[in-house]
Amino acid sequence: MSLSTMPPLTIPLENGYTKNPTESPTLDFDVVVVGGGIVGLTMALAIAPSSLRIALVESSGESIAARRGQAYNISPRSAQIFHQLGIWGDLLPRITPYEQIRLSDGDYGEVVQFRPQDLGLPKDGYLGYIASHGVLLTQLESALGKTTIRRFCPVTVTNVSYHPQQAVLTLQSNDSSTALTLTSQLVIGADGAHSPLRRSAGIHTFGWRYPQACVVATIQSELYHQRIAYERFWPSGPFAVLPMDGGRCRIVWTAPYPEAESLLHCDSQVFIEQLHQRFGAHLGKVTLEGERVLLPVELMHSDHYVLHRLALIGDAAHRCHPVGGQGLNLGLRDVAVLREVLLSACHKGNDIGDLSTLRHFDHRSRVHNLMMLAVTDGLVKLFSNQWLPFVALRRLGLNLMRAIPMIRHWVLRLMTGCYGQYQSLSLWKSIQS
Repeated sequence: MSLSTMPPLTIPLENGYTKNPTESPTLDFDVVVVGGGIVGLTMALAIAPSSLRIALVESSGESIAARRGQAYNISPRSAQIFHQLGIWGDLLPRITPYEQIRLSDGDYGEVVQFRPQDLGLPKDGYLGYIASHGVLLTQLESALGKTTIRRFCPVTVTNVSYHPQQAVLTLQSNDSSTALTLTSQLVIGADGAHSPLRRSAGIHTFGWRYPQACVVATIQSELYHQRIAYERFWPSGPFAVLPMDGGRCRIVWTAPYPEAESLLHCDSQVFIEQLHQRFGAHLGKVTLEGERVLLPVELMHSDHYVLHRLALIGDAAHRCHPVGGQGLNLGLRDVAVLREVLLSACHKGNDIGDLSTLRHFDHRSRVHNLMMLAVTDGLVKLFSNQWLPFVALRRLGLNLMRAIPMIRHWVLRLMTGCYGQYQSLSLWKSIQS
């Protein structure tokens, strides 16, 4: 299958290849992960302790990827994954914990406060962490260098074919006519929302773009954020303030496209004035740091995550509205489920790329992810609807959450991933101790 539209992916010199070798070698692997972002790197590292021979191919060099300005909400389940990879201790000094989540409905006066105690954690515990893209990528890159994983970056995947016993990928060096062939029992697609692997395999998706965009900005505040994350729902879209290191905060402002474009391009002082109108003076005087970024908002879900010899994870399989910051957490949960399925297959001597094996991952991840996509989409639609019965319904819900600890407990378990197959809080408590 031709992948002529696939973004460029790298044959690193450290792998022992010159830029103009005279031959096109074939290398055999058990798993080839396509995509070297956070989810792809985590996937490769998650199965690295096994006996599997692993390759990672990527289109962008580290310096390009590290410049991305995103920050992510790290849920307890995601933190456990990083802990199991052995990088949590190095991450902790570079990320910001939050102790409370304050949820509100526009200018309605009642605020729901979620605290660690609502999740059965000590009073001085944390509900999650905020981490920048660059910090996560740096730690994962460092961990990758300590493994036997073979990395090819940047190269273009020009062809991939799936056969009964193996998949065959052809890589093209960006600056020469050199071709390299990889064979593998399994190809894992972590190549993003516009996944060329997904498209070339003929896997269809459903979803839509919201008539909104997210404006992301970083501010330095006069008053300390006290490690509190805010999520405020307005008819025009959710508005979040996330605590970061050094007294900074990340603003995630969802608005209709015309308003979002205006917020992106307006003068800094105008932006700050509108920020005060939207959020009040909780943080005192604020100044903008760096550039504002505009991100599209969409919901997307693949009809299925697997074919024979192929599995899709992260944004290649699904995307959700950014409300609640669940996008990366869903991708990391895919990693945890697929890792478990693959290691179980190895232990039993089963073919890791066979469709009968991969269907276990497909079923377990799809059910959970569809539920989370429905929840995030439902929240956005519920809080944007100004029909009086809907307004009354959601404000009744907020008041019930304020009054009944058990409701807050289960809402938090849903938000943090501490339920179902991965509901253990004991490791989360030990991570924080």
